[in-house]
Amino acid sequence: MSAPITAPMPAPITATDAPRADAGTPTLGVAIITRDAGPRFAECLAAVAFADRIVVLDSGSRDGTVALARAAGGTVLEHSDWPGFGPQKNRAIEQLDTDWILVVDSDEVVSAALRDAIGAALRREDADVFALDRLSSFCGHWMHHAGWYPDWVPRLFRRGRARFSDDLVHERLVYSGAATRLSGQLLHYSYEDSASVLRKMAAYAEAGARQRFARGERATLGKAGARGAWAFVRTYVLKRGFLDGKAGLLVALFNAQTVFYRFVRLAELGRGADDSASPR
Repeated sequence: MSAPITAPMPAPITATDAPRADAGTPTLGVAIITRDAGPRFAECLAAVAFADRIVVLDSGSRDGTVALARAAGGTVLEHSDWPGFGPQKNRAIEQLDTDWILVVDSDEVVSAALRDAIGAALRREDADVFALDRLSSFCGHWMHHAGWYPDWVPRLFRRGRARFSDDLVHERLVYSGAATRLSGQLLHYSYEDSASVLRKMAAYAEAGARQRFARGERATLGKAGARGAWAFVRTYVLKRGFLDGKAGLLVALFNAQTVFYRFVRLAELGRGADDSASPR
């Protein structure tokens, strides 16, 4: 089977080509949570310069994240504690009093086409929540399979009509009804290199294990192996990751390892709880 043809990606917008809304247009606020945001943060901020207000909630960055956000005109709030992705995003959106709220991650860039679609959506009266077409890259390769695409993420909503779940990781937007899809793409530079892959794998595995443990789940090493193997088969075969070539194989291996270590860690947490509960 021949490889899919990949169309050139739409260029992200910059501060210079992102006009502000006209007077009378509903206002838009952008919420971003950060910690050592990374190399795409400047593009992320420039791409949402058309918004009326930007709130950046930082949790202990040691690089130039905070200074960069302030230089871009954002309101920066700093919290040293980390309650998890869902609660942290809710903290950020609670700081906005605009008519509409857009939530983006520090490694996501709004394309020019999506910017225009958002501007039109603000004037609509028939929808409260909009889903964005997110296209993610893995070590420089735009993923079109492996369960990564299509990836419609609800991120734009009328203030007061949605909030994030309280999950530590893999949080989701909670709202009533259905989300309306917008044209244009949200460009997600999720894994820039192998170092970021390893770093995020460890973080996601740990957070996922703690979240499952808090829900009362337990695991064994056998379960960890079985779930990791299934994650590879599902990603590479069932979700056709092989069509993305080398990147698809790497994503399948990444998913398998993340799932495996998540359940290994869950097993460790369970053993620790059992030891603590045992009579001395």
